[in-house]
Amino acid sequence: MDVKLERSKPSLAPSHYWDSSSSGAPGPLHSFLVWTEPGRRSLDPVGNMASDGAAAPLGSIDNPAKFQNQDFDALLQECLKDKKLFADPTFPAEQKSIGMPKDPNPAKEIKWKRPKEISADALFVEDTIGTTDICQGQLGDCWLLAALSSLTVHSKLFAKVVPPNQSLSDSYAGIFHFRFWQYGEWVEVVVDDRLPVREGRLLFSYSRTRNEFWSALVEKAYAKLVGSYGSLKGGNISEGMEDFTGGIAYSLPVASRTPPVLWRILTASLSRGSLLSCFIQASSYAEVGKVTADGLVKGHAYAITDTNKVAKGPEEVLLLKLRNPWGFVEFCGSWSDKCKEWADTEQSEKQRIKLKLEEDGEFWISAGDFSAMFNVVELCSVSPESLEDGDTSTGQSTWTISEHKGSWVSGSSAGGSRKYNKSFWKNPQFELVLREQDQEDEDEEEEDDNDGEEDEIDKGEEVLKEKNKAKTQKQKKKHCTVLVELLQRNRRQNDKINFLYIAFHVYKVPPELQGACLDRNFFMNTRPVGRSGTYKAQRGIWRKLRLDPGHYVIVGSTYRPNQPGEFFIRIFSKTRNTLGVQDFTCSSDYLPVMAAPLVPEDQTKVEKTFDEKAGPDDRLNAQEIMELINSVFDKSCHLPLETCRQIIFGEDTEGRATLSREQAETVLADLLALQSVFVQFDEDSSGSISPFELSLALEAVGMTCDGKVVQLLSERFVGGEPHLSFHGFVSCVSRLRKLFALFEVETSPEVKDRGINSWLLRFLAL
Repeated sequence: MDVKLERSKPSLAPSHYWDSSSSGAPGPLHSFLVWTEPGRRSLDPVGNMASDGAAAPLGSIDNPAKFQNQDFDALLQECLKDKKLFADPTFPAEQKSIGMPKDPNPAKEIKWKRPKEISADALFVEDTIGTTDICQGQLGDCWLLAALSSLTVHSKLFAKVVPPNQSLSDSYAGIFHFRFWQYGEWVEVVVDDRLPVREGRLLFSYSRTRNEFWSALVEKAYAKLVGSYGSLKGGNISEGMEDFTGGIAYSLPVASRTPPVLWRILTASLSRGSLLSCFIQASSYAEVGKVTADGLVKGHAYAITDTNKVAKGPEEVLLLKLRNPWGFVEFCGSWSDKCKEWADTEQSEKQRIKLKLEEDGEFWISAGDFSAMFNVVELCSVSPESLEDGDTSTGQSTWTISEHKGSWVSGSSAGGSRKYNKSFWKNPQFELVLREQDQEDEDEEEEDDNDGEEDEIDKGEEVLKEKNKAKTQKQKKKHCTVLVELLQRNRRQNDKINFLYIAFHVYKVPPELQGACLDRNFFMNTRPVGRSGTYKAQRGIWRKLRLDPGHYVIVGSTYRPNQPGEFFIRIFSKTRNTLGVQDFTCSSDYLPVMAAPLVPEDQTKVEKTFDEKAGPDDRLNAQEIMELINSVFDKSCHLPLETCRQIIFGEDTEGRATLSREQAETVLADLLALQSVFVQFDEDSSGSISPFELSLALEAVGMTCDGKVVQLLSERFVGGEPHLSFHGFVSCVSRLRKLFALFEVETSPEVKDRGINSWLLRFLAL
């Protein structure tokens, strides 16, 4: 059954929307994320927070984190009191905030002006808020402005990003604030209203009427968030849509659905508050920005702002309304502003869909032409419930969300894809525990397994697979529905984007391995039960999975090893779940007696060195110990003076920086034993090992350390180098031995309660 919807531009007049004293003022803003317990939140698809009277948690929409510690209310009151206009010191009116090379032509000098210096009748919002308020300036950020155009269709979502009670007249102090979602929390960004101007006109985003400034200020706030205006050049529409909503963005190939089915999906998505946009793929960089014969721009983001039907004789034509962020250059085919079809359409039909035949970048296009001309639709859903294709139900269900931030560190936790089986297991592991099944679902479509493709890089080509549903056995079964999303953090910097190819895999953990470190053997011999698909160079990837209750581990990885980066992972589920870092308690069974006695030749060297160099106390200092050790080992295993000092520190020397004859023999025997372990992992006989092998080498000497501890050890003793030397390994073992020993004799109950892991992390950082 077709769904007929009528939507219009939100009627948010300034007297109602921006003036809280008006009787038409909206109620308090709400977030669709509701905290339930630490690390977990409840998701209400309507978007309301629990009204239990408790203070809103930091990072929620009602209590956003303050970007760069700037408090809007405090700064506003200070400016009003001092009768001065705000000048933001953290995003100054200078070239560095532009983030692009300065034009040498004096005529093109950039000046910074406030709205009323640009237009005498400047307004924050004029009349109503709508898609035509946004026009792209001389900056390649159509992806951001298309997302912003989509946002204007949904007044409640818009109010989250653009808080009410802001104007260029009442309580004006040249200061404004906006809110964006950033990796699990809402952030409030404060800006002054000095905008870059060239030759009397706004350089970047502007309104069609030229005297409305809310969109230019939103663009400035987002530029401040990512570093500069230049950092906004080029991007994926999904980035902007997620940061405006906190929702889940994903791509839908247009060719994957017939025009009527695609139209129904987009209609239902808009009715549920989803943000929609689309683009035509350019076959080469030279094609980006090229205008086709039909008036459409390749490689350019368009907002989808409405769908509707119009009667054409006995038939109904399915239409979509699109907007070009440029504010001009429109589609010129059937059902466009200048087409003949509108002349043959009843006036009542044109009034019903609020048809405006103006050169404002906004136009209608038939579902058939849309499917023939566009390649990809980008959708952003504010609730996982909206991700079901064609689901037009209005029923509500509660989702919970668990989230974590992490990082890939070269040589430690950046293990690469499963193709690199020696290091894949070193990637960050997150334990997911699913305890309750969902309600019984009927006719669930099986997940596309993508077998054989999951460890490949996405080439940008969508492979569409037609499924023979007659052969697919569909069953009624209970399961846990989860949505996993992995996002890269802070990759938009310095006038460029540098997204890594990323993916995630989900493994089921058998009872006997729950809570233990999952090593290389587990991942080499276990198939994932879920995955995101091919590795993609984009900010976010996600997958909806249906899993049995149980224990799982999620592994997020880059395609190649040793690619550093930060990430954010979140899990949505319909039932109770627990998401935590796959850590375990560190332990040490290191025993000095594991070392074999010194051979006679080495024992003779010890005796001779002590006889010749030891003082009256018959002890050697660090320099002398170093010379003794290096006389026994090959040059590739020589130890520097600092490592020898650490070895002495690790022994029971009663506060002296020297070793006795007996201690020197023990140390030398231990070092020879460590060398034999080290050689096992030095596969190419280079005198070094891969940092990824550090945890295995430590296990070989009886020390088991969790991921966080190993990562800190790697950062301290490898220092970003591609290989770990023997002396680095010795320093690492010596440091750990001492810390384990000190923890054993620690008597503080508080320290003991925090555990050995906390102890190691604290003192390894010193």
